[in-house]
Amino acid sequence: MHPVIWWILVGIIAGALAKAISPGDKAEPKGCLMTMILGIAGSVLVGFLMHSVLGSARYGGFWGTIVGATIGALVLIAIFRAFESRRS
Repeated sequence: MHPVIWWILVGIIAGALAKAISPGDKAEPKGCLMTMILGIAGSVLVGFLMHSVLGSARYGGFWGTIVGATIGALVLIAIFRAFESRRS
C-alpha cells in the first residue's frame, strides 16, 4: 500500500483520537469532516517527517503510525486554536 494512502486511512482514526483527547471549546473546528481533515493532515505531516528522518514509510507499524498521527493532529489543533484566539 502506498504510504500516503496509509497515512490518510490512519489519519481518520487519529483525528477522532485527537478530538477525544482535546475536545476544545467553541473556537475549535467541529464536525466529522473537520476532525478527519485534521487527522489526515496530522498523519501526513508526521508520516512525511518520519519518512524523511528514517528513510522508510514503515516506522512503527500500525500503533506507531496511530500515535504519530494523533500527535500531529493535536499539534494542528493547537495551531488552529492559537490562530482563532488571535482573530477573536
